[in-house]
Amino acid sequence: MLFRQLFDAESSTYTYLLADPVSREAVLVDPVFEKHARDLALIRELGLTLTHTLDTHLHADHVTGAWLMKNALGSRIVLSKRYDAENVDLPVDHGDAIRFGHFALEVRATPGHTDGCVSYVFADRVFTGDALLIRGAGRTDFQAGDARTLYRSIREQIFVLPSETLIYPAHDYAGRTVSSVGEESAHNPRVGGEASEGDFAGYMDNMGLPHPKKIDAALPANARCGKPEDGEVPKPAEWGPAVTTYAGILEIAPRWVAEHRSAVHLLDVRREEELSGELGHVEGVQHVPLDALRERLEEVPKDKPVVAVCRSGRRSAMATQILRKAGWDAANLTGGMLRWRDLGLPIA
Repeated sequence: MLFRQLFDAESSTYTYLLADPVSREAVLVDPVFEKHARDLALIRELGLTLTHTLDTHLHADHVTGAWLMKNALGSRIVLSKRYDAENVDLPVDHGDAIRFGHFALEVRATPGHTDGCVSYVFADRVFTGDALLIRGAGRTDFQAGDARTLYRSIREQIFVLPSETLIYPAHDYAGRTVSSVGEESAHNPRVGGEASEGDFAGYMDNMGLPHPKKIDAALPANARCGKPEDGEVPKPAEWGPAVTTYAGILEIAPRWVAEHRSAVHLLDVRREEELSGELGHVEGVQHVPLDALRERLEEVPKDKPVVAVCRSGRRSAMATQILRKAGWDAANLTGGMLRWRDLGLPIA
């Protein structure tokens, strides 16, 4: 299996990419909205077909990138049916399976952190979300959380797995990347060893933690699986593309741009003859060739976010850097006109 563990430093969230190396089908566990461009780039670089995005629960500390991935790649959104969330393509519950290529993930209901938490079991590893953390456990003081329920979830659904089963949580705040069932059942100070249900509940019910900083924005957004509200026009930094693997360049999916055409200003930086070539151009786009952009920056309006366009996204990536350094709110069109054409979006 192809496996990657990715990290968001702001929310200390782990995102996991799993793929069948033969069929190239892949799933993404707990994607983060602001890391969409990084994850999208990796999926494309590895030549994968993303079939599903899976959230272990309705997060309170960050917004999921599930809707952005669906919008960019057509992947199906997976979430526990107990949340009754919007835009879910595959609501799951205990005992269900998510198949990709020759592989499958088993869904285990592990409520307690929230009432809809699930863990995903794959062969020699389990993705525990916020139910079981490395040497800890998810808080139980909001979203219908219950410490006694969480204790039973961990003991009856996770600790019953073989001791060598690797544990991959949704978060870690101390730089740890992986543990095992054997380690946690022996050494987890909250729920391991001889800790009783009463011991665990007594500890968890008296933690007195402040609510997550992003909870007011994250919960309603995650109840829509990360889709922006109707009429909401996010700035480029909120479109999902944040710092990427491509030298920190903001990128935006072509389909999103097509659906929000009036909210952005398109700037085509190809040579003039390319606009009438086989790829055509987007209706109403402004044309300023890349080699003249620095001298003609004052011609580019600032009343809307600017999306730079070229043939493949390379030249427009440089244009995006030039614009942002000069103070423009700008992003790069992922894949350029080649991707725009492949998606069947309108061309003049």
